[in-house]
Amino acid sequence: MDGEHRASGNLQSRVVHESLILPVRIENLVYEIGKARIIDSLNLELSAGGCTAILGYNGAGKSVLLRLLHGLLTPSSGIIRWAGDFDPEFVRQRQSMVFQSPVLLRRSIEANIRYALTKRGFKGEHRAHRIETVLEQTNLSRIRHRQAMVLSGGERQRVAIARALAVEPEILFLDEPTASLDPAATIGIEDILVRARNEGRKLIMVTQSVGQAERLANDIVFMHHGQVTEHSLIEEFLATPKSPVAQAFIEGKLYK
Repeated sequence: MDGEHRASGNLQSRVVHESLILPVRIENLVYEIGKARIIDSLNLELSAGGCTAILGYNGAGKSVLLRLLHGLLTPSSGIIRWAGDFDPEFVRQRQSMVFQSPVLLRRSIEANIRYALTKRGFKGEHRAHRIETVLEQTNLSRIRHRQAMVLSGGERQRVAIARALAVEPEILFLDEPTASLDPAATIGIEDILVRARNEGRKLIMVTQSVGQAERLANDIVFMHHGQVTEHSLIEEFLATPKSPVAQAFIEGKLYK
C-alpha cells in the first residue's frame, strides 16, 4: 500500500483547469498583532499546479501566511499580487481552505456538501453532479446520509475536503489536515490530495511532517521567524538544506 501510495504521488500533474489567478507574488508582506510581528517582510512567488508544502517550527508564521493568502486576515503592509486583473471576491471564489479541526454543519455528509455548493451558486444538475463526484472521490458515498456529528476524525476531515473540492477551486489551502489522524486515515486523506493535485489543482499545505511533504509536495517553502528562509524543490531541500534551522528541522531536532 505504501509503495503504491508513494508511486501515485509522483505522477506528473495533468492540468485540466485553466489557471486564472496564479502565479501569486508576495512582496514585503507584514502582519502584526500589537507590537508582535508575525510575518516579517516576506517575499515569495508560487506558480500554478503541483503541491507546495510550507514547513517550519511552531510559531514560524505558517498558518498565518495561509490565512493571509486566503483573505481571512488583512496584511499590515505589503502586497499579495494575484495573476490577472480580478476583484478580491473573484479570487476568493477560486479558492477553498481546509483546517486542522473542521467545522461541520449539524447535517448529513451530503447536506454539508450541498450547502457549500449552494453558497457558491451551484444549482440543479451541476450541483447534483458535483455532489456525486466528490462523494465518490472521497469514499463517502456509502455513508452519505450519516450525520456529521457522529463521524470519526478521519471521516470528518474527508467531509471537509469533499466540501472544499466540490466547488472546483483552483487553489486548495490545507492547514495541517492530518495532524490529529492515525496512519490509516492519513493515507486515505493523502490519496485524495494526490488525486486533486494530479487533476491540476494547486495545493498549498502547511504540515509539520517531512515525510508527508516528501510524499505530496513538488516544492518546499521553509519559514522561520515570519520569513521564508528557503524555497526549493523537495529533492533539493531534503538533500542540501541551505540553513542550519532547516537542517535541524529535517533531522527532527530542536533548534536554538
